[in-house]
Order: sequence, then C-alpha cells, then structure tokens
Amino acid sequence: MTNKLIACHLLLWFSITLNSVYAQSSGSADRQYWIKTLTKIADPVLNSLSKNELKKQMPVEVSNAGKNLKREEVTHLEAFGRLLAGLSPWLELGEDTTEEGQLRKKYIELSVKCIKVAVDTNSIDYLNFKGGNKQLLVDAAFFAHALIRAPKSLWNNLDESTKANVISALKEVRKFKAGENNWLLFSAMVETALLKFTGEWDYSKVEYAFKKHFEWYKGDGVYGDGADFHWDYYNSFVIQPMMIDILKICKEHNLELGKEFDKCLIRGQRYAAIQERLISPEGTFPAIGRSLGYRVGVFQLLGQISLMQKLRQEIKPAQVRCALTAVIKRTMEASGTFDDKGWLQIGFCGHQKDIAEGYISTGSLYLCSVGFLPLGLPANDEFWSAPEAPWTGKKIWSGENMFPDHSIKEK
Repeated sequence: MTNKLIACHLLLWFSITLNSVYAQSSGSADRQYWIKTLTKIADPVLNSLSKNELKKQMPVEVSNAGKNLKREEVTHLEAFGRLLAGLSPWLELGEDTTEEGQLRKKYIELSVKCIKVAVDTNSIDYLNFKGGNKQLLVDAAFFAHALIRAPKSLWNNLDESTKANVISALKEVRKFKAGENNWLLFSAMVETALLKFTGEWDYSKVEYAFKKHFEWYKGDGVYGDGADFHWDYYNSFVIQPMMIDILKICKEHNLELGKEFDKCLIRGQRYAAIQERLISPEGTFPAIGRSLGYRVGVFQLLGQISLMQKLRQEIKPAQVRCALTAVIKRTMEASGTFDDKGWLQIGFCGHQKDIAEGYISTGSLYLCSVGFLPLGLPANDEFWSAPEAPWTGKKIWSGENMFPDHSIKEK
C-alpha cells in the first residue's frame, strides 16, 4: 500500500471517528442540558408538593386582568398536572444503572409521592378536584394525560388506595360541561384515562369531541378551536396531542374511533413540519395568539411527533433537537424567567406580567414542560445520537438550496 493510500485511509478513519465523537458529545450535551432545565423547572413544584407544602410555598402571580378570578383555587393543580404531562415521557423510560437512570428513579419516586398527596382529600395539599371552578376540568385532563403517557412509571407504582383516589378525582370533574372548543378534549381525555385504568368510561363525550373537531378541521394540518380559526398555538398546546393520544388508546381497544388515528397522525405530522419551519435561525418564533406564557410548550406537537418517531421524511430528528434546544435557551434562560426561589414567573421571554391573559397564573406556566417530550426517547435514539444538524430556518436563511413546501391534500 502506498504512503498516499495509507494517508487517505487514515484521513477517512479520523474523519469517521471525529464525526462519531462529535455526534455523541453534541447530542449528549443537548440531552444533559434538556434534563438540567426540565428538572430545574420541576424541582420547586415536586419538592413542595411531596412535603405537603405546595400551597404554602408556591407564589400565585396573576396579571392585572386576572386579579379577581380567584386563580388560587386552581393554580396548584395547574402547576402539578401540567408539569407532569411534560415530565412523564422521560419518567416512562424507567430506572437503570446509569447516572441518568438513577436520576429518573429519584423523580419517579418523587412524582408518585406527589400524586399520593395531590389526590388525598385529607392532605393539606389536596388539589381541590371537588371544587367548583371549571378550570379544574382542564388540569385534571393534563394530569390524566401524564398518567396515560407513563402508565408503567407512574400508575403502576401507585398503591391501591392512591389509585382509587385518582379515579375518584377524575370522576369529580365530570360535573363540568365543556365549552364548544378545545375544552371538549379535556372531557375526552379524562374519560380516556378512566377507560385505560378502569375499563369504564362515557364514550359519548369522546365521540362528541371528535365529531366537532372533525367538523372544525380547516385543512393543511390545522383544526379550528371551535368553529373559528385562531392564529395561536392551541393545535399544539391541546388539540392535536390530545387527539392523537386518545385515538391511540381507542385503537388499542379496537374501537371504531381508533380507525381515525392514521388520518389524524398525518395531520399532526404536517402541523409539526410547519412548527419546525417557524423556528428562526436564532431560535425565536412568532409571538402570536393566546397563552404565550407557556413558552417552549408551544412546540408540544413537534416534540410529540418526534417522540413517536413519526417526523415527515424531509425532517431529520437531529435538526428538531437542535432547533428545540435553541428555543429552550431563548425562552427559559431569559432574565426573569424564574424568581429567586426557582418558581416560574409570567412572561414569554423573561418576566412580562402584562403579556398574560386573565386565566394565566403561576401554575399555568408549567405547561412549558410539554416542550421537553423527546426526552422520552432513549439516549441512543437517533434524535439524540445523530450529529448536530441545521434546522429548516437555518438552512434556508443561509442560502442553502431547498425544495418547496407544500400543503397536504386529503382524499
């Protein structure tokens, strides 16, 4: 073999090795950053609730518009239910002997302890499922969604008494009639959890929620929130993630409604592709519509489609990882995002109290956790192990040649 050929082989080997090491270090660093950020968000809520001190410790910040809406009646359930909805896919990986696996063990045990407190009517921190505020339906649904996302790590680790209390808590919110909008899916999610964990449910609420949302479909992967179209992110905050997970369980139970899963998944894939394109080269995105205080929670659907490993072919998992990492840094590292005790403060990029609608309070903000759903993929999944990759916004604004973007057309 000539010296020139040997040099070429060595160069190739070095390139492959370097790329492999870089991919591992880049993806690993991103994952560690996500975990560090998510646990930073979670710690004040879980540590306080596990000690029966959430109501004592958690501040209740509201905007001027929400001063007379009695948010203290619901804000603590908001904080816990929403946090758990985003944390649960990571917890569902379970414990193992790795450092991360042992960290998950800690948070599984902490979350289970919190659930026990949250649904015990005799505890100081009982989360008021028996109350009369309709917002309880919303956050009971996020809590139910968390259990559906982590049946092994959460539900299966509950003692029988706590399981019974969870079921009682979910049944309590049946008294609320959902409005003709995305709230129909909160009722449907509660019923779906009851189906999954008891085998009994009110199918009519689920059937009606999907009947209306199918009527409200606007095309190209977007549903109306009610009959009207809104320029906001509720297709990602609530509508499509809940529709997909409810239909998945319907499919598992061989129900007629489960036949709609594939159609809704295609719509979700398209909306996720649109979301990926909305992320600028700098990790910013349009500040439009309601509930901007949920920060990176805007991208729940993009994260969920990634978690399901169902991204459209033209979107590589690593580019989503890198795009969402940039978004997390822009939204969660801004000065004023956390107070001096680690609690979230109202804002989109920092502390911006007046950006909040009247229904937003401190607990509401913990929906940011659903932006972290891909942590439910193991560390060796392509999402985390592939080399750093530019997302669409970075590629197109750098002048890279790109194929056109097209809407989806349904038969």
